[in-house]
Amino acid sequence: MPMQAVSLFDTRSFFEKALAYGVQHGLLTPQKLDAMCQEAPKGMVQIARYFGTEFLRPELERAKDRMVNLISLHLEATTRGDLQQAAELLRDNSLLSRSKAGSDMLKALIAMPQNSHFGMHEPGGFQDTQIPVLAKWTLQSLPQYQSELAKRNTVQLLVDAALWMAEQLGMDEEALQESNADAEAVIRTALIALAGKRTEMPDWVDFAKLIANASKKVATASANAVIPLPKEIPQQLLATLEAVRRSVLGDLPKIAESTVPARKLFDQTPAFMGRYFWLENGLAEVDHYHRQVSATWDKATGGRHDDSTLLTLFLTLAAGSTQKTLLTEKTAATLVRKIRKSGLHPELATQFITQHAPEAHRSDALQLWQDFVEDAQTTLESDRDYELKDVLSLLRRECNVKAG
Repeated sequence: MPMQAVSLFDTRSFFEKALAYGVQHGLLTPQKLDAMCQEAPKGMVQIARYFGTEFLRPELERAKDRMVNLISLHLEATTRGDLQQAAELLRDNSLLSRSKAGSDMLKALIAMPQNSHFGMHEPGGFQDTQIPVLAKWTLQSLPQYQSELAKRNTVQLLVDAALWMAEQLGMDEEALQESNADAEAVIRTALIALAGKRTEMPDWVDFAKLIANASKKVATASANAVIPLPKEIPQQLLATLEAVRRSVLGDLPKIAESTVPARKLFDQTPAFMGRYFWLENGLAEVDHYHRQVSATWDKATGGRHDDSTLLTLFLTLAAGSTQKTLLTEKTAATLVRKIRKSGLHPELATQFITQHAPEAHRSDALQLWQDFVEDAQTTLESDRDYELKDVLSLLRRECNVKAG
């Protein structure tokens, strides 16, 4: 039977390995070892008291494990596994200071953000409420610590990048927290805003314009021209901002091709919900809405608000014809024939009034249309008036119908 190589697995903690190395190589003297023996019980009691009680043997046993692990975490992380350097650290420092250094590492880790959402951040570093979390981490291995640190570093870079970008647009961390903003969403919007030469974080109305303009440009301009990176970016944030910039450039063609209304796209579509950020400004949105409503209404009515003009417009809408505010007798007759063939659909005009009439005139316009329909629908749809005399007489009286 061939001989098989056997390797021994060293289950000792890194602290124990460094201690043995220090003794073996004369770095740790008997006097130093005696000092450690005196420090260790004090440290165990302090740790047991911090996490629970020092009066129970199981708590003291667990405190011993915590102390050994804290020292090991600090030594191995600081020296990258170099036993010579670790033994020198034990020689030059007290045991309690190395335990505290390990604890400080974990507290700094716990204080780092786990989530890029500003509304979920705990301000002010490590808090006493996080002691149970620290208790868990004091018994974790270095690889577990390093894995968590890598994840939180990625989040921290996103948060730092969002803060830097927001600062360019006059917004600070407190405002971001109050807005429940997500770091990546802030960066995406800030990149678009700065590309559009804005100096402030946009509200919805401004954001909708910026994203629409950027989406149009992406098909014809270079990526750097559409969404350039800002100047003087801190070096440590460059890779993070570039990654987010590329995600924006990937979004723009999809936004340009979408047939969904912008607000619905960003508020209700899973692919874009929460992906961008804008300031909530209800007054600006209401003002924008009223301006849009007024523009559509004024264009349809030609700026006139007399009853005849409005009824002519509403009638053409209800007939499913091209919007008009003035009819010739010939077009009026054609309109009536269409109504008698396909029917009158008053709801089409009602919908237009509801959506586009200025609020100050909406109620009167709805009442005007409702009264007209009640009085005129029978005449408009009646087949008995073969020569259209009654219906044309009605339209000349109520609407804008010119001779010829």
